[in-house]
Amino acid sequence: MSYKAPVKDMLFNMKYLANIDQIAQLPGMEDAGFETAQAVLEEAAKFNEGVLAPLNWEGDKNPTSWKDGEVTATPGFKEAFKQYAEAGWQGLQHPVDCGGQGLPKTIGSAVGEMQNSANMSFALCPLLTDGAIEALLTAGSDELNAIYLEKLVSGQWTGTMNLTEPQAGSDLAAVRTKADPQPDGTYKIAGTKIFITWGEHDMAENIVHLVLARVVGAPEGVKGISLFVVPKIMVGKDGALGARNDVQCVSIEHKMGIKASPTCVLQFGDHGGAVGYLVGQENRGLEYMFIMMNAARYGVGVQGVAIAERAYQKAVEFSKDRIQSRPVDGSLPAAGAIIHHPDVKRMLMTMRAYTEGCRSLASVSAAAYDAAHHHADADTRKQNQAFYEFMVPLIKGYSTEMSLEVASLGVQVHGGMGFIEETGCAQYLRDAKILTIYEGTTAIQANDLVGRKTSRDGGQTAKALAAQIETCEAELVASGSADAAVMARRLKAARLAFIDVVDFVAGNTKAQPNDVFAGSVPYLMLAGNLMVGWQMGRALLVAQVAVANGEDMPFMKAKITTARFYADHLLTKVPGLRDSIVEGAASVTALALDAF
Repeated sequence: MSYKAPVKDMLFNMKYLANIDQIAQLPGMEDAGFETAQAVLEEAAKFNEGVLAPLNWEGDKNPTSWKDGEVTATPGFKEAFKQYAEAGWQGLQHPVDCGGQGLPKTIGSAVGEMQNSANMSFALCPLLTDGAIEALLTAGSDELNAIYLEKLVSGQWTGTMNLTEPQAGSDLAAVRTKADPQPDGTYKIAGTKIFITWGEHDMAENIVHLVLARVVGAPEGVKGISLFVVPKIMVGKDGALGARNDVQCVSIEHKMGIKASPTCVLQFGDHGGAVGYLVGQENRGLEYMFIMMNAARYGVGVQGVAIAERAYQKAVEFSKDRIQSRPVDGSLPAAGAIIHHPDVKRMLMTMRAYTEGCRSLASVSAAAYDAAHHHADADTRKQNQAFYEFMVPLIKGYSTEMSLEVASLGVQVHGGMGFIEETGCAQYLRDAKILTIYEGTTAIQANDLVGRKTSRDGGQTAKALAAQIETCEAELVASGSADAAVMARRLKAARLAFIDVVDFVAGNTKAQPNDVFAGSVPYLMLAGNLMVGWQMGRALLVAQVAVANGEDMPFMKAKITTARFYADHLLTKVPGLRDSIVEGAASVTALALDAF
């Protein structure tokens, strides 16, 4: 099916929830107001609808292939990537002084959503390159950046993240890849890395691998890990490409989804040692890699929104065409399109509310990132950074878990036809599953939420957010509408449940860690649900005013209805989750191991 970018909804979020015109007042962001956002999104829509989306199903049927160490992308991908790079999309939100366009994350994340809706397998390549650019901007030396940064920003070269090893998945303390210092200041890298997204391909002339390795003699555990640039092809100081480095793709994985994105096993140093260049200082590699990972975690959350949007559009299209059974209220004289059936509407509304809600949270959080990096006032930067950091595990965890539900509902709307591959909606379900796993599983995001984001400050950041939600509740009540009153009541119940859980987590993480972590993922889902509900409440307030003024009536009325649905059908889950977390830990851990 065709993909239609939800430009209007993205611009609504930017204008009214993320306050794009305030971002345009930040130093260095002067050209990034609403008009710029609209122009960029409309151009991005053309490219993603016309070039990337038609290749999505082709990539599922004809995945990338591996032969003798060489990986060949799906037919059409190489040409599409050339167009992508030449149009400047890779450099959209990277600094102007290294060849980028310097646009805010608020705009960049919306464009990223379009790319992933259009073709998630393709979009993973630029996503990983973005992470490599961020790491180099943060910790790369001037000499290193002069050689690699501009080529990455232009899309002439691509980047990768090399963390995982056969024995070191989520536990990076177990990394064994070695880095042996050489007299010329380089390092010889030797080891095996697995699950390397776009680790080898034919779409760009060079690949810049960012590799975690342990310098010979370094401390054990995470404190002894360093980060290195290991190019696929060696680069001279003049920027010219030279000989092939000692890094080989020995195989690619056969996967459930994202089949057109090569997931590589890379072998470093089988023929004397791959040449690597230290990024930053020795033994600080994990610190630098977390910069890439945080950028990627936010990006994966946006992927969740993206795949949900694509699944929703497909389900709506099918439900309007599929004739099956007379409506239960007798409103049609004979069988009609299934969209007339209340349960089909319930499924579609669930898909729509989740997708629009998570999109709004991602947009607002991107705006906080922009303020944290560009605002002139230090306290304002600090507040926005705290907001953004609290939201990242929620965006990554909640948005990806919801995408799995939405994609599954998309298959359900299609009935038996959804189980048939030719329909196309099964691909979205298969592609969505990886989102809850890579860049840190949902449980790892929940560990982050419990440990770093809640327990560490005694729940202060969480409660400050709750106070902002309480203010929104008051605004909803004051607006006087029935829809707003319901939203306020649901938000209040969810907020009070959230505060109970925050107190439980902050008060028991050290003394009773098993009790807290037994409910860590439910806590993440509760917090994500509430934060999305808050944004839907804010959207409802905006839409009510617009309707009162007669502005864009169909869109704004639909926004009110979607927000009301979120309040009635999704926010209502929060109090039940509170009970499971605060009162249900014992039944999680009670069963004897040999009884499983």
